[in-house]
Amino acid sequence: MTAVALIQMACEESPSANLKKALAMIRQAARQGARVVCLPELFRTRYFCRTEDHRHFALAEPIPGPTTRALAAAARRYRLVLIGSIFERRAAGVYHNTAVVFDRNGELVGRYRKMHIPDDPLYYEKFYFTPGDLGFQTFKTSAARLGTLVCWDQWYPEAARLTALQGAEILFYPTAIGWHQDEKAQWGAKQYDAWQTIQRAHAIANGCFVAAANRVGVEGTVEFWGGSFVCDPFGALLAKASHDREEVVLAECDWREVERTRQHWPFLRDRRIDAYAGLTQRLLDA
Repeated sequence: MTAVALIQMACEESPSANLKKALAMIRQAARQGARVVCLPELFRTRYFCRTEDHRHFALAEPIPGPTTRALAAAARRYRLVLIGSIFERRAAGVYHNTAVVFDRNGELVGRYRKMHIPDDPLYYEKFYFTPGDLGFQTFKTSAARLGTLVCWDQWYPEAARLTALQGAEILFYPTAIGWHQDEKAQWGAKQYDAWQTIQRAHAIANGCFVAAANRVGVEGTVEFWGGSFVCDPFGALLAKASHDREEVVLAECDWREVERTRQHWPFLRDRRIDAYAGLTQRLLDA
């Protein structure tokens, strides 16, 4: 069994304060026995994509940089696998929303650049982020073979499938998603249910664990809905956080369940790979 922890936190104006809080929660997770820890999307800052403002590009940093050095040190100190989320400055004018994975010795195992970039009211990410160009990846770590996707990626079965096909035992989704406060009463419950349901479906369809780490708190008119969770390859919830509190969400994962589940539900075996060419097209003629 491997203890997996998700950090559900609220973010302040101060990047240094957010990093300090994240490191304290990582320490708490380690003391609770976690061997793998995942932080929410862009945890170092408030969710700046609520507006299009060139000043926010100053928040980006290179890899390696201050945040990755701090995360590497935490992974090494607590002897755990750590997934972080960085506003990456790749070059002048080219920025990515990037997940980084550190092994227990502090080594950077790899990075994943968010592939699907949204452009919705108060989620103006296309203004800031260049779409990822590293493809979908799986990283072999001392704790598990894991895949990292990021927030908007979680709605796309193709992303989950291509990551799982590379041997991922667990898919991590660092996330920053919430309700528009004027829509919450009418749509809030349905939106959260859809968000959780589709990710549980990824677990079922691919026979792997799924873990989504969200933030909480109100930023402007967006109320981040928390509800971070871990589910098993049957889609059953192993652990789930509240919608409004900072928490360390801890779940025990038995990687043997991946093989057992795929033996009984052999979806990967029975795929008709000869019939899926249409998936590379935007739409198909009726």
